[in-house]
Order: sequence, then C-alpha cells, then structure tokens
Amino acid sequence: MKKVKITVMKQTVYQDLIDEYENPIKHACDVKVGQVYIANGWEKPKGMCNSAWESMSTFVMTLAHGGEDFYDGWMKNKKSAMISCNDGFRPVSFLIETLDEDSE
Repeated sequence: MKKVKITVMKQTVYQDLIDEYENPIKHACDVKVGQVYIANGWEKPKGMCNSAWESMSTFVMTLAHGGEDFYDGWMKNKKSAMISCNDGFRPVSFLIETLDEDSE
C-alpha cells in the first residue's frame, strides 16, 4: 500500500448562499490553498475535515492500493484524482496523488 498526497488546490465561497441559508459558523473551513495532507494508506490524515474526507476517501483508498485511471482517462496523471468536498457554501477542490512511498 502507498501513501497518498492530498493538496488543497482551490476554495470557492458562495457568500450569497451563506447569507441567505446558513446559520453563522465559526471556522467553517480552515484549509488554505496549497496546504498538503499525507494519507498513510487509506487512513484519514490528522486535521482533515470529516466532510472532505468522506468525499474523497474512496479515491484515496483506491490509489493507496494501486488503483489508477479513474473513468477511463479522466486525469492526465492516471495515479491521481481531483475531488471536491461536498460543502455547498464553500467547496474545496483537492488534488489526490499516489506517492511512490510505501505506507507505514
């Protein structure tokens, strides 16, 4: 099994939707563009949002176990995936890539 690198690529905030529908939340999303997490195999990295992890864990597990080429050529790098969390107010896009390093 391999380690998997998870990089925060982009975050969008839909303030109009937040203003209309969301109750105020402190620190709703603390990730920063460029932030990197390393998954030890299929284990959720420390500090990663549970909602984001639920959106990507299947892809991380597949990549950690040697899977690749999701959706028959979707990604240029077959050992990667671009996944967004399911927060409708402030979605975050994550690049997930298999590392050559074995998990512990």
